[in-house]
Amino acid sequence: MPYTVTPTALEDVLILEPRVFGDDRGFFYESFNARDFNEATGLSCTFVQDNHSRSVQGVLRGLHYQILHPQGKLVRVVAGEVFDVVVDVRRNFPDFGKWVGIHLSAENKHQLWIPEGFAHGFVVLSESAEFLYKTTDYWYPEHERSILWNDPAIGIDWQYKGTPALSKKDAAAVLLRDAVVFDDAGL
Repeated sequence: MPYTVTPTALEDVLILEPRVFGDDRGFFYESFNARDFNEATGLSCTFVQDNHSRSVQGVLRGLHYQILHPQGKLVRVVAGEVFDVVVDVRRNFPDFGKWVGIHLSAENKHQLWIPEGFAHGFVVLSESAEFLYKTTDYWYPEHERSILWNDPAIGIDWQYKGTPALSKKDAAAVLLRDAVVFDDAGL
Protein backbone atom coordinates (compact mmCIF):
# COMPACT_ATOMS: atom_id res chain seq x y z
CA MET A 1 0.00 0.00 0.00
CA PRO A 2 1.51 3.35 -1.02
CA TYR A 3 -0.07 5.15 1.96
CA THR A 4 -0.33 4.56 5.66
CA VAL A 5 -3.65 6.07 6.76
CA THR A 6 -4.15 7.22 10.35
CA PRO A 7 -7.50 8.53 11.65
CA THR A 8 -7.49 11.72 13.72
CA ALA A 9 -9.67 12.71 16.68
CA LEU A 10 -12.18 14.17 14.18
CA GLU A 11 -14.26 11.63 12.31
CA ASP A 12 -13.30 11.35 8.62
CA VAL A 13 -10.20 13.61 8.87
CA LEU A 14 -7.23 11.43 7.93
CA ILE A 15 -3.43 11.66 7.99
CA LEU A 16 -1.76 10.00 5.01
CA GLU A 17 1.89 9.02 5.07
CA PRO A 18 3.25 8.08 1.65
CA ARG A 19 5.87 5.41 1.10
CA VAL A 20 9.11 7.25 0.41
CA PHE A 21 12.03 5.63 -1.38
CA GLY A 22 15.33 7.31 -0.58
CA ASP A 23 19.06 6.84 -0.77
CA ASP A 24 22.15 9.04 -0.88
CA ARG A 25 20.94 10.54 -4.19
CA GLY A 26 17.68 11.85 -2.75
CA PHE A 27 14.13 10.47 -2.60
CA PHE A 28 11.11 9.54 -4.68
CA TYR A 29 7.48 9.10 -3.72
CA GLU A 30 4.16 9.11 -5.49
CA SER A 31 2.41 12.13 -3.98
CA PHE A 32 -0.98 11.23 -5.45
CA ASN A 33 -2.54 8.29 -7.25
CA ALA A 34 -6.36 8.31 -7.45
CA ARG A 35 -6.74 4.53 -7.36
CA ASP A 36 -4.40 4.11 -4.39
CA PHE A 37 -5.90 7.10 -2.53
CA ASN A 38 -9.43 5.75 -2.94
CA GLU A 39 -8.38 2.23 -1.90
CA ALA A 40 -6.40 3.41 1.15
CA THR A 41 -9.09 5.78 2.41
CA GLY A 42 -12.26 4.03 1.27
CA LEU A 43 -13.28 7.25 -0.48
CA SER A 44 -14.16 7.93 -4.08
CA CYS A 45 -12.99 11.47 -4.74
CA THR A 46 -12.55 13.44 -7.91
CA PHE A 47 -10.19 16.37 -7.54
CA VAL A 48 -10.86 19.32 -9.85
CA GLN A 49 -8.40 22.00 -8.74
CA ASP A 50 -4.83 22.18 -7.42
CA ASN A 51 -3.66 25.20 -5.41
CA HIS A 52 -0.16 26.26 -4.36
CA SER A 53 0.64 28.99 -1.85
CA ARG A 54 3.87 30.33 -0.40
CA SER A 55 3.86 32.17 2.90
CA VAL A 56 6.47 33.53 5.27
CA GLN A 57 6.85 32.67 8.95
CA GLY A 58 3.94 33.73 11.10
CA VAL A 59 1.38 33.95 8.30
CA LEU A 60 -1.90 32.37 9.36
CA ARG A 61 -4.37 31.46 6.62
CA GLY A 62 -7.85 30.39 7.69
CA LEU A 63 -10.13 29.14 8.99
CA HIS A 64 -11.80 28.74 5.56
CA TYR A 65 -14.61 26.65 4.12
CA GLN A 66 -17.23 26.94 1.37
CA ILE A 67 -21.01 26.81 1.73
CA LEU A 68 -23.12 25.43 -1.18
CA HIS A 69 -19.98 24.28 -2.99
CA PRO A 70 -18.14 22.52 -0.16
CA GLN A 71 -14.64 21.31 -0.87
CA GLY A 72 -12.85 18.23 0.29
CA LYS A 73 -9.12 19.01 0.45
CA LEU A 74 -5.96 16.92 0.32
CA VAL A 75 -3.17 19.14 1.66
CA ARG A 76 0.61 18.88 2.02
CA VAL A 77 3.74 20.98 2.42
CA VAL A 78 6.63 20.79 -0.07
CA ALA A 79 8.93 23.38 1.53
CA GLY A 80 9.11 24.37 5.19
CA GLU A 81 6.69 23.51 7.99
CA VAL A 82 3.18 24.52 9.05
CA PHE A 83 0.81 23.68 11.85
CA ASP A 84 -2.38 22.66 10.06
CA VAL A 85 -5.77 22.91 11.77
CA VAL A 86 -9.19 21.48 10.93
CA VAL A 87 -12.46 22.45 12.69
CA ASP A 88 -15.72 20.52 12.38
CA VAL A 89 -18.41 22.97 11.24
CA ARG A 90 -21.22 20.42 10.82
CA ARG A 91 -23.72 21.69 13.38
CA ASN A 92 -25.57 18.41 13.99
CA PHE A 93 -22.47 16.25 14.42
CA PRO A 94 -20.99 15.28 17.80
CA ASP A 95 -17.64 16.93 16.99
CA PHE A 96 -19.13 20.31 16.02
CA GLY A 97 -16.72 23.07 17.04
CA LYS A 98 -13.89 20.66 17.87
CA TRP A 99 -10.51 20.91 16.21
CA VAL A 100 -7.47 18.82 15.41
CA GLY A 101 -4.02 20.02 14.37
CA ILE A 102 -0.94 18.35 12.92
CA HIS A 103 2.49 19.39 11.73
CA LEU A 104 2.91 19.13 7.98
CA SER A 105 6.38 19.61 6.57
CA ALA A 106 8.59 18.94 3.58
CA GLU A 107 10.55 16.66 5.87
CA ASN A 108 7.72 14.42 7.13
CA LYS A 109 5.85 14.46 3.76
CA HIS A 110 2.53 13.81 5.54
CA GLN A 111 -0.73 14.73 3.85
CA LEU A 112 -4.05 15.56 5.46
CA TRP A 113 -7.48 14.68 4.07
CA ILE A 114 -10.10 17.27 5.06
CA PRO A 115 -13.63 16.28 4.05
CA GLU A 116 -16.47 18.61 3.17
CA GLY A 117 -18.00 20.21 6.25
CA PHE A 118 -14.76 21.27 7.92
CA ALA A 119 -13.02 24.64 8.20
CA HIS A 120 -9.29 24.63 7.50
CA GLY A 121 -6.33 26.84 8.26
CA PHE A 122 -2.60 26.79 8.91
CA VAL A 123 0.17 28.89 10.39
CA VAL A 124 3.72 28.89 9.01
CA LEU A 125 6.31 27.80 11.59
CA SER A 126 9.43 27.79 9.40
CA GLU A 127 11.08 30.79 7.70
CA SER A 128 8.67 30.19 4.81
CA ALA A 129 6.50 27.34 3.55
CA GLU A 130 4.98 26.17 0.29
CA PHE A 131 1.58 24.58 0.72
CA LEU A 132 -0.19 22.45 -1.91
CA TYR A 133 -3.77 21.30 -1.88
CA LYS A 134 -6.12 19.44 -4.15
CA THR A 135 -9.85 20.25 -3.95
CA THR A 136 -12.99 18.33 -4.86
CA ASP A 137 -14.84 21.45 -6.01
CA TYR A 138 -13.84 24.76 -7.54
CA TRP A 139 -13.29 27.95 -5.56
CA TYR A 140 -16.40 30.12 -5.41
CA PRO A 141 -15.52 33.33 -3.57
CA GLU A 142 -19.20 34.16 -3.02
CA HIS A 143 -19.59 30.92 -1.03
CA GLU A 144 -16.36 31.12 0.97
CA ARG A 145 -16.68 31.66 4.70
CA SER A 146 -14.13 32.27 7.45
CA ILE A 147 -14.19 31.61 11.16
CA LEU A 148 -11.99 33.72 13.41
CA TRP A 149 -8.68 31.97 14.05
CA ASN A 150 -8.68 32.72 17.79
CA ASP A 151 -12.35 32.08 18.59
CA PRO A 152 -12.27 31.29 22.34
CA ALA A 153 -15.18 28.85 21.97
CA ILE A 154 -12.95 26.67 19.76
CA GLY A 155 -9.71 27.26 21.70
CA ILE A 156 -7.11 26.32 19.10
CA ASP A 157 -3.49 26.05 20.27
CA TRP A 158 -1.77 27.23 17.10
CA GLN A 159 1.69 26.30 18.43
CA TYR A 160 3.03 29.63 17.28
CA LYS A 161 4.53 32.17 19.64
CA GLY A 162 3.76 35.71 18.62
CA THR A 163 1.03 37.51 16.75
CA PRO A 164 0.24 35.88 13.40
CA ALA A 165 0.02 37.88 10.17
CA LEU A 166 -3.53 37.79 8.79
CA SER A 167 -5.22 38.90 5.59
CA LYS A 168 -7.93 41.55 5.95
CA LYS A 169 -10.51 38.85 5.20
CA ASP A 170 -9.21 36.56 7.95
CA ALA A 171 -8.93 39.39 10.47
CA ALA A 172 -12.63 40.18 9.80
CA ALA A 173 -13.78 36.55 10.15
CA VAL A 174 -16.71 35.72 12.43
CA LEU A 175 -16.99 33.65 15.58
CA LEU A 176 -18.29 30.11 15.15
CA ARG A 177 -21.52 31.02 16.98
CA ASP A 178 -22.24 33.65 14.27
CA ALA A 179 -21.09 31.59 11.27
CA VAL A 180 -23.20 29.99 8.59
CA VAL A 181 -22.35 26.30 8.98
CA PHE A 182 -23.40 22.93 7.63
CA ASP A 183 -26.66 21.62 9.03
CA ASP A 184 -29.60 19.37 8.19
CA ALA A 185 -30.99 21.96 5.77
CA GLY A 186 -28.42 20.88 3.21
CA LEU A 187 -25.67 23.35 3.99
